[in-house]
Amino acid sequence: MRYITLNTDAQMPVIGLGTWQAAPGEVYQAIRWAIKLGYQMIDCAAIYGNEKEAGQAIHDAIAEGDTTRERLFIVSKLWNDSHNPENVLPAIKQTLTDLQLDYLDLYLVHWPIAQKKGTTVPEKDEDMISLKDLPLELTWAEMEKMHQQGLAKAIGVSNFSSKKLQSLIEKAEIVPAVNQIESHPFLVQKDLLDYCQKQMIAVMAYSPLGSQHKDSSEKRPIADEKIIEIAKKLNASPAQILLAWQMARGVAVIPKSVHLERLKENFASLAIELDEDDMNAISALNKDFRYISGKSFAYGDYSVESIWD
Repeated sequence: MRYITLNTDAQMPVIGLGTWQAAPGEVYQAIRWAIKLGYQMIDCAAIYGNEKEAGQAIHDAIAEGDTTRERLFIVSKLWNDSHNPENVLPAIKQTLTDLQLDYLDLYLVHWPIAQKKGTTVPEKDEDMISLKDLPLELTWAEMEKMHQQGLAKAIGVSNFSSKKLQSLIEKAEIVPAVNQIESHPFLVQKDLLDYCQKQMIAVMAYSPLGSQHKDSSEKRPIADEKIIEIAKKLNASPAQILLAWQMARGVAVIPKSVHLERLKENFASLAIELDEDDMNAISALNKDFRYISGKSFAYGDYSVESIWD
């Protein structure tokens, strides 16, 4: 395993298992397989609706000697309806209960968006809370408290632009350890990656293979001719090339799969080395295209543009 050193000095594995869109009944087996294969990082979130099943898998893997709690790096996220300071601590406590854990290795603010308590995906303007009324720094102050209490060994954010990060850092006592963002060759995010690395904020890429999200019908980068060409040259799969490219940039990846062979294939990307020409050719595929557009949250004061500004 390779690691990224966080600004807390913790070692974050460079590859992990994503659990978003893993159906009920599938995530348990996927986690058990992944841990046996050598995965250490499991990426979860309250909104995924499968943390109880994930928690049982983690518990059983430890109980049966497949791993230890100390070897694992467990990530979860605060949903948008729990940004109010009074809701932050109960949210992580519920996640810890569901995951059957005493602490998380990393807890993230899932989106720079505030919603009214009890809303999942918003459906109307009234579901939203303006950041003028509930600034992100108030939520972050509670994240800092939970970190100080030892409930999360590191805290970070997800889907934050460099502008939003800078604004948060100026008011924060603790600089976020990680920014989890969508990234793949069609969304290289070079400027944001450069900013984060200068600020000693590690970057974790979700949807590193692209996405089949309902927001988009765009083909995935694994089907791109250049990616396929490089894969053939290196006797690798297109997915392995995409993951190796991210890891070579210093970016952690959390590909989701519930299939044993895919889990093996993704993990084997750790051994793949790309030369400078390959790296540049992949980066040149950038088209600033998002599979996760953010339009699901474009209610009230929020627009797609304001989410990513």
